[in-house]
Amino acid sequence: MPTQTLAQAKTGEIYTVSSFAFDGAMKMRLTELGFTEGAEIKCVLISAHGDMSCFLVRGACIAMRKRDLAQIVVK
Repeated sequence: MPTQTLAQAKTGEIYTVSSFAFDGAMKMRLTELGFTEGAEIKCVLISAHGDMSCFLVRGACIAMRKRDLAQIVVK
């Protein structure tokens, strides 16, 4: 099965975080926001240009850039 990242997410779909390729401050920040292994993430909005997306993570809406989402592997 090919690897899927949150950059490929579709509105309304629910994903489970497998891993992410960040380290240092960005890894710590994502962990604080709830992006941990096994966390369920729901895509609630994709911008008109597709460069930003908003996800529901543990009760909070988090918006991220597509280039950052490409580093988060999901199932």
